[in-house]
Amino acid sequence: MTSIRSRPNGSVPGTPVPASPLPTSPYLETAPLQPGDTVRLIAPSGPSDEESLVRAIAQLESWGLTVVPGEHIRARHPRVTYLAGTDEQRRTDLVDAWCDPDTDAVIALRGGYGAMRLLDEIDFDLMRRHMLRRDGRPKLLTGSSDITAFHQAWDHHLSAATLFCPMVGNDPFKNSSVVPDEVASWLFAPWGGRELGFPAAGGTEAAGGTEAAAGESRSQSDTFGPESSPNTTSSSVAAGAGGHEAPSSDGAAHSDGAKALSRGRARTLVPGRARGRLGGGNLSLVAAGIGSPELAGVRERRSRSGPNILMLEDVDEELYRLDNLLVQTVRAGWFESADAVVLGSWEDCAPVAEVEALFMDFLGEAGIPIVTEMGFGHDPHAPSLPLGVDATLEAPPGGRPRLWVDPPARRQDRP
Repeated sequence: MTSIRSRPNGSVPGTPVPASPLPTSPYLETAPLQPGDTVRLIAPSGPSDEESLVRAIAQLESWGLTVVPGEHIRARHPRVTYLAGTDEQRRTDLVDAWCDPDTDAVIALRGGYGAMRLLDEIDFDLMRRHMLRRDGRPKLLTGSSDITAFHQAWDHHLSAATLFCPMVGNDPFKNSSVVPDEVASWLFAPWGGRELGFPAAGGTEAAGGTEAAAGESRSQSDTFGPESSPNTTSSSVAAGAGGHEAPSSDGAAHSDGAKALSRGRARTLVPGRARGRLGGGNLSLVAAGIGSPELAGVRERRSRSGPNILMLEDVDEELYRLDNLLVQTVRAGWFESADAVVLGSWEDCAPVAEVEALFMDFLGEAGIPIVTEMGFGHDPHAPSLPLGVDATLEAPPGGRPRLWVDPPARRQDRP
């Protein structure tokens, strides 16, 4: 077994982590987007069919957004069938989209493979000069899976918050009754104080349908003090500034089905409390990035950037492959930057219990909180996950963990 040592200053399970200065997260008090904004839709990884592209554009337009597809979004690589166009075509669409002064967000149509191939030739000084939209706030990048490569690059080169979320060209937007509204609620409502996953609060029954379970969830909610607890629930997160509701594909701000998803699934593996900046994404992409400029100096990352809560998920990986990916990331020191580890979905991988046992084998004695089954990733109904924002994790022993974006500082506390 390869394991990481407990940091001398690491979190001690079950004890509070002292607050430390963290950079201010964006989108805490204002929504990233509003109807009328312009989004650029690109295919930076794998190709998509015409039906998926048309459906994706229609979905974005139904939210009141102006959609500008990338010039090469329908392109195909002349020799490599798993790439949507050549590296130059896909990189051009990405850079043009980000640098367009009218762009408010850049949205990946789908994942697949190919995003990491684009990074070395991107002029990130140019990208930094164009990272603000016309209203002075940062532009937003969205996507998941293979787009983890961009999330890592945006964090390293631009210090920009991004949204790890289901992509409009993929099946969850066609088949899930909750994904479109859940993604919309992150795009069209402020993030500050919002709980990640699908919170158990809101007066509905907990998993299993028992009143005892519901009471347990409510009692856990009551353990959060007024200054540290999330200030939104699953029934209210879609309300934007001024009391307006986020656009919805079926007329509901957030469906009751979303409340039921993941309830009772999220569990504590190692208890504790942590506060830090959310990072990570798809484990395969994180491991593939080890040694790259984006993940250089991982052993010093925590001392340089402050506390981190690392999020991980994957799809279609055998258990021995996950073992190998963990050996790679552990040996490179990636987890030494972690103040907590949060596990999402492991769709079409080994059984969840085996995946959890594997992580505990590597990280169980690291002295940091570890929670599981938070749902993000490739689950057919996966919730969204903001990266590069400050968050708090509460993982009670034997209880349901909660993770939320830190609310904006009270006005009197601001400099």
